[in-house]
Amino acid sequence: MLGHCRLLTSTLRSVSCFAYQGQHRKMYSSQNLTYSVWSKKIKSLKETPRKRFNTDSTLMMAPQVSSTSQRGELSTEPEEWRQPFHLPEPELDWDFLLNPENADMIYKNISNRKGIGDIYKVLNLSKELKKEQDESKKESLRQQLVSEALDIPNFSHPDTVIGDETQAKVVEIVGKMKELKFPPRNVSELAGRGLRMLRDENLTFSTGAKTYYLEDKLAKLERALVAYTIDRLLEKGFELVSVPDLLFPGVINSCGFKTNSGRSQVYQLHEKCLQGACLAGTAEMSLAGYFMNETLAMNELPKRMMAVSRCYRAEAAERAIEKGLYRVHHFTKVEMFGLTADEDGKESEQLLQEILSIEKELFSDLGLYFRILDMPTQELGAPAHRKYDIETWMYGKKMWGEISSCSNCTDYQARRLNIKYMSPSTGHLKHVHTVNGTACAVPRMITSILEQNQEKGRKLPLPQVLWPYMDGEKEFYADMKKSWFTFIKSLRQDA
Repeated sequence: MLGHCRLLTSTLRSVSCFAYQGQHRKMYSSQNLTYSVWSKKIKSLKETPRKRFNTDSTLMMAPQVSSTSQRGELSTEPEEWRQPFHLPEPELDWDFLLNPENADMIYKNISNRKGIGDIYKVLNLSKELKKEQDESKKESLRQQLVSEALDIPNFSHPDTVIGDETQAKVVEIVGKMKELKFPPRNVSELAGRGLRMLRDENLTFSTGAKTYYLEDKLAKLERALVAYTIDRLLEKGFELVSVPDLLFPGVINSCGFKTNSGRSQVYQLHEKCLQGACLAGTAEMSLAGYFMNETLAMNELPKRMMAVSRCYRAEAAERAIEKGLYRVHHFTKVEMFGLTADEDGKESEQLLQEILSIEKELFSDLGLYFRILDMPTQELGAPAHRKYDIETWMYGKKMWGEISSCSNCTDYQARRLNIKYMSPSTGHLKHVHTVNGTACAVPRMITSILEQNQEKGRKLPLPQVLWPYMDGEKEFYADMKKSWFTFIKSLRQDA
């Protein structure tokens, strides 16, 4: 089975060349495109003695490539991708949603979160559906009802403060702020002008201002950060998974990220290419999709997984202070993802706190100065029940910048992706809870390390925990006396 999954991953990666053939070479943020996903679920990466309670035990094989089309011509498109698949019917808590006594509470929650759901429209559609006699009209109304109900956001944690980001509650400040006796430089100056190992300008041949190249020792630093993070998470019992970067829109929507809104952060291929597949903005999406239509045994929970992936985001913001490595279109990230039971209602909150403590440990051992924020309602998005952000002080930008977050999505994603477990207390199936957290977002970690460790001279000390991963190298030396004009000129010549 592991071989099949590897073959599927390889096929996904190679098909990116096909997706750009013909007239449709442009990748753009999605709006009103095809809503379709995989037609079969991906099973376990490896065979284990554990017991599954799946109703469908068929294992997904790698898509078979058809040798000829209907016209007798050679076809390069796998049969699997010619047959659109519709998501499983979402299993929302209809008894709660359609109870008029809960309407005001749901409306207030939506308002506090600045959400887009309309509970009163949901109730009205439900009434219309009950009255309708025509079967074709009933099906249309039912689909409208489901669509509107899916927009209702998750409920906020009782301790979550109501308001926007200015109302974020500081939980803890870790480390001490350094008093620099010289004007601090930002990462573009340190790594670009000083080390000459970062290129984040004159990249019009790629995606422009939000693109970057890491060279030589800076590329090794990226590798070191990823390896350090993986080793720490393996010690904590996390399973490493290699995930695909291409997902169908349904999976991404089910995770709570809109692919068809005007402000979508999601990149999507043309609908004629892989049915409008999207580039994943985080491995959370791929890991959640991995469990779609799965039923797990109680002894498998809680389940802890991690993935290293490239993340793709539109990032439309144009704030000058966020230029450079801070807000980019694509970057490498190590993501933590977990599944828990829901027997006493506390399991997912406990895993959230565990992931938060792991993030704190990772960044503390890197010697960073940071703060932990309990985020207010308007910063939760649609899926999160509770969310923590971790921000580090970026000396060059003179601001607090987010380097990590972690969220408890309770059963929001599981109800939309049909992820369940067998409850030993009731003997019935229940939906799992999902939790996620960022272990290492490489560009922002590099920014934090270089800006916080800069010294007046040329020295840029590296965190001691990274020395074994840097072939013994303990510091960088930045030659800040080199002409910035000369550096830019050389970049233009290279281009």
